[in-house]
Amino acid sequence: MPLHLEVITPERKVYEDDVDMVVAPATDGYVGILPHHAPLFTTLGPGEFKVKRGGIEEVLAVFGGFMDVRADRVVVLTDAAEHAEEIDATRAQEARDRAQQVLAAGPASAADEQRARAELQRALVRLRVSESRRRRR
Repeated sequence: MPLHLEVITPERKVYEDDVDMVVAPATDGYVGILPHHAPLFTTLGPGEFKVKRGGIEEVLAVFGGFMDVRADRVVVLTDAAEHAEEIDATRAQEARDRAQQVLAAGPASAADEQRARAELQRALVRLRVSESRRRRR
């Protein structure tokens, strides 16, 4: 029996299909989900969300959220998710550089520092996902 996966953001359904396995960035580390998995509800951190189907691996970038696992169904609710092919690596590198410059200069406030760290983390996830896509080609 396959595992039915849905990845949903406020704007759209990013992914929906029957899959063989999911590897997700849970808050305490990556977790692998196979069909007939024990029920699980967990928070997600930013990272690579891997989907394995028919011997092919697809990678999405996810940026936090929640994952609800049932025996034959996984639902991910996240603020943002992107397929690897949707990522503009040049823009991600520019965002990384801007965030690093803000952090190196010493942000004006704690809020500025928090924003810069979050932007740096998002850029690094996008770059990892983009790089993994290039390696698979």
